[in-house]
Amino acid sequence: MKISDLQVLLKVAELQSITAAANQLDMSSSAASVSLKRIEQELGAELFVRTTRKMRMTPEGERYLPLCQQALDLLQQGQVLVNEEQQSVSGEVRIAVSSEMGRNLMRILLNDVMDKHQDVSLRLHVSDSRTDFYRDGVDVALRAMTKGAAQESNLYGFKICNIPHVLCASPDYIENHGRPKLPDDLYQHNALLYKLYEVVHDGWELYHDDRKYRIKMNSDRAVNDGDIVRRWCIDGAGIAKKSAIDVGEDLLAGRLERILVDCKIPLTEMWLVLPSRQLISPAIRLIRDELKVKINQLRDNLLEHGLIETREWPLDN
Repeated sequence: MKISDLQVLLKVAELQSITAAANQLDMSSSAASVSLKRIEQELGAELFVRTTRKMRMTPEGERYLPLCQQALDLLQQGQVLVNEEQQSVSGEVRIAVSSEMGRNLMRILLNDVMDKHQDVSLRLHVSDSRTDFYRDGVDVALRAMTKGAAQESNLYGFKICNIPHVLCASPDYIENHGRPKLPDDLYQHNALLYKLYEVVHDGWELYHDDRKYRIKMNSDRAVNDGDIVRRWCIDGAGIAKKSAIDVGEDLLAGRLERILVDCKIPLTEMWLVLPSRQLISPAIRLIRDELKVKINQLRDNLLEHGLIETREWPLDN
């Protein structure tokens, strides 16, 4: 038995005709007859007495009809409530972000969203390790991935933006240790390295004058927290390779300066990913849209101040 079967039953009872009911419901008479037969088979009773000239309800049909109407009304009310809920920005958002995004851009963004939509509650999972949706109890994750990894992922998601990367150091570090002029000069400098799953990312890939370099950096420190790498860099402890999103405000404030600006570093991509399309809620759509706005504002500020070029941060989303 289907909801549409109940609608057929009520319309046939109203018009006392299968053909007339089918015409109003924009279906064939045979399909309407099948709907009635399906209900009668499910109930084990005939609901109509059919003759060649007209049809009338049986006593069983007369008892069943008002209950059928109540059931259909309740189902329609439930559908309206679900649709209204789906359109409202409310409910719990369980989101995973990296340490750097969690402490900085996303912390501020989520505060703004929750100030404007007080029916939203938040469960924030902050870690630079890859989130397991089921083990960690999250519905959505913000991830930086290469284009290939994004295409191979079995997850459903939204691309937020391209992510450019820059080499940077503090003004104090540059004053004390000099500014590298060529990629090979990096061997003479201390790198601030990121470590994930016990793998230290000490091989920096970059391109200069159409030549590919892979520099194995010297370093006196490594950490599994991207935000500490950024803070070490501000402290003057060395040179870092960072996302322009993560250090954009530091570049604008003069806490960090770009080095080897002529070198090109491969782009990655930022994605908001979910294990199922059914988990997309109005709150998650709002967070996606607000994040795009915030990142585009940062990009525009960096372009306006000449701290990055359009070719370095393409907008093809």
